Amino acid sequence: MPDHEGESGLTRGELARETGCNIETIRYYEKTGLLPDPPRTAAGYRIYSASHLGRLRFILRARELGFPMEDIRGLLGLDDGAAPNCAEVKARTERHLADVRAKIADLRRVETVLAETAAKCSGDHVPDCPVLDALGPKDG
Repeated sequence: MPDHEGESGLTRGELARETGCNIETIRYYEKTGLLPDPPRTAAGYRIYSASHLGRLRFILRARELGFPMEDIRGLLGLDDGAAPNCAEVKARTERHLADVRAKIADLRRVETVLAETAAKCSGDHVPDCPVLDALGPKDG
């Protein structure tokens, strides 16, 4: 029986499988302090608790929603050592929402330009291509 069996909790590999998170990403979150170091068994195995699992799921969900690492740190109360209150969480969320909306607006502008440029192209096997002309350097 391996030295870590019988301990209460998950190994790093089990934590990775449980969350779908890469092991290297878990190491990174530990290194940056987002995920606290787990206790170790006498044999040196890391054993992750249910709180580690919940915290990692929180981090992963926040990343899915596009929150930057510094905001996740703040949402976890790590930037000042105090648990964030609802007003602070809302302010971070609204800032992030404004960033997301700005990115969406930028993508819509890109979509419009690409659609207009593609519409000018016949798609035929001819030497002149409006798409390449639009992407090429402007003559001066």
